Amino acid sequence: MEVTSTNAKELELQFSTFNENFTKFSEGNKAAGTRARKALAEIGKLTKAIRKEIQESKNAVKQL
Repeated sequence: MEVTSTNAKELELQFSTFNENFTKFSEGNKAAGTRARKALAEIGKLTKAIRKEIQESKNAVKQL
């Protein structure tokens, strides 16, 4: 379960990074748009990893 906790913290960090950079992009900073897109890509990867961990945990409980 520790891995999920780590990924959840990283997800929060990436979302915070996205919010900061999206705000900067909205104010006209084009480079911040690239950083915001990168954070979104990481968020996508993390959500898939967390979903997989949850499913594996759920299936492990079913087998007991």
